[in-house]
Amino acid sequence: MLVGETPRRAYSDHMNHHAVILALISAALFGISTPAAKGLLGSIHPAMLAGLLYCGAGIGIAILRRFARPLTGATSEAPLASHDMPWLAGAIVAGGIIGPLLLMVGLQTTDAAAASLLLTLEGVATAFLAWFVFHENFDRRIALGMVFLVAGAAILSWSGSPTLDSVIGPAAIAGACLAWGLDNNLTRKVSLADPLQIVELKGLVAGPINIAIALWAGAEFPALSPLLIAGVVGFLGYGVSLALFVLALRHLGTARTGAYFSTAPFLGAIAALLFLGEPLTLQLAMAGALMAIGVWLHLTETHGHEHEHEPIEHTHAHAHDAHHQHEHGPDDPPGEPHTHRHRHERMRHTHPHVPDMHHTHRH
Repeated sequence: MLVGETPRRAYSDHMNHHAVILALISAALFGISTPAAKGLLGSIHPAMLAGLLYCGAGIGIAILRRFARPLTGATSEAPLASHDMPWLAGAIVAGGIIGPLLLMVGLQTTDAAAASLLLTLEGVATAFLAWFVFHENFDRRIALGMVFLVAGAAILSWSGSPTLDSVIGPAAIAGACLAWGLDNNLTRKVSLADPLQIVELKGLVAGPINIAIALWAGAEFPALSPLLIAGVVGFLGYGVSLALFVLALRHLGTARTGAYFSTAPFLGAIAALLFLGEPLTLQLAMAGALMAIGVWLHLTETHGHEHEHEPIEHTHAHAHDAHHQHEHGPDDPPGEPHTHRHRHERMRHTHPHVPDMHHTHRH
């Protein structure tokens, strides 16, 4: 079915500011968890800590998924399907195993200042993979916004004159950023499925594997108190944060979600300023100004042109907006939003949009 241009008022929320808020909350939770995790490194081996954080995320989200969500009456989500598993497996291997291991290798031979600056490459890796490998659309405004966001993160991470005494350490950290960028892009492929199920599987697979690696390297389990603290930090900073990140991926695309998530170190620093009484520095103010410009460039993006939707059949939570005009069977759930298998017919129209899961067309 081909239809003409759809009135723009049907798409007035093309940026989906709700998804932007989810991405920023995700970044804030992760940003706050970073200093908490650093505080645990004195008593927990780094590889063991990575495993405990992922286990905390997996176990906490598993409990939330089975007990808390039914009590809230939240919309049911589509479960992961068999065709999702290769994408999810790749994301777990890249982001949950390879990334943390490369980071541990890199931190052993790279000073803290250089490591912090190199970690800002994750946002760059996420965007470049999204744009040039997975063909997500972007324009100069979005690219410029990414430059401002990464520059702000780099300034915030600067703590002196970093030295690169060896090649292996910095290369390993850059490799970790590339692995996490790949993880973000592969996770986007399954983002229409239940985000809690995605996080649960990521945590319960990556966590035990990292713990096994730590034990093989000679690490020991920590005392009960730091173990429980690591679990709580993992649940909030990795579990809840990642679930919100997946929801944002669904509506904003990978590069844009990654751009908002790159504000994590700034939001963590703001939390430290508000709750720990740390001073407001020129460095923090400069980083905040640059990141504010980057977020503004992304929020005020307007991208609209005639495009065609290919026929597709899939399952996910949805409301009957202009992209979801379909027939219902007697067994389909009532009310909106709801979840059931539905078919999108071929459609051509013009309206402002971002590269969400229904706008993956080439440009």
